[in-house]
Amino acid sequence: MEALPRETVVDVLEKRLREDILAGRHPAGSYLPPERELADEFGVNRTTLKHAFGRLAQSGLLETRHGVGTRVRDFLRLGGADLLPMLVRHSPDWIGEIFEVRRSIGALIAERAADRATEAQVAELWALLAAVADADGGDAVQLADAEVHRALARATGNRVYVLLTNTLFNAYLPVRAALVGPFTEARAAHDRLAPVVEAVAVRDSEAARVAAGAYLAATERIMLEGLARSRERRDGAL
Repeated sequence: MEALPRETVVDVLEKRLREDILAGRHPAGSYLPPERELADEFGVNRTTLKHAFGRLAQSGLLETRHGVGTRVRDFLRLGGADLLPMLVRHSPDWIGEIFEVRRSIGALIAERAADRATEAQVAELWALLAAVADADGGDAVQLADAEVHRALARATGNRVYVLLTNTLFNAYLPVRAALVGPFTEARAAHDRLAPVVEAVAVRDSEAARVAAGAYLAATERIMLEGLARSRERRDGAL
């Protein structure tokens, strides 16, 4: 088995600074202490600090102005959805808001797919749905289920829906293991999703929207229950 990469000093420093920013210890719009001061505080050299700053700037949390300093960006005002995985990792409370968007976007995607899917795309949906029933283990079923949703987004013919679907899945990757509840039984997961594919296949956009809404509500409930149990176990272990 290939050894997992070890965390570097830059990795650790990036996480520490990110946690400080997301926890509000460095508020949006504020400037971080001078580099020399921060480097001394963390026991690193300024080159290491600059590397960590560069990563955080790339992720949209910091901006550096030459001769002025490094400022915390107002990510809620200026950031994009690419920040969601990081925010979920910091606080799973974001999941409820992600699921709210998932419900509305998912139903709309199913409706549009029913209107626009080609015969080839419908055939792909049937094949991917069958793969859900054939998957072995909750993780594999969960991933197979996700592929059906990616295919539904592609069937809309709108690439923005595809990117939004990818973004929503990526957003809860940090807590995916706690959300496996709806996928522990492959046949049940298949049967829960089948009405969406069936409605798309017969080009019934209204039925597709309703079926997707029912699917999303049911899986959300199960996933949130699983997340709550995971939190209880974690809190009980503290």
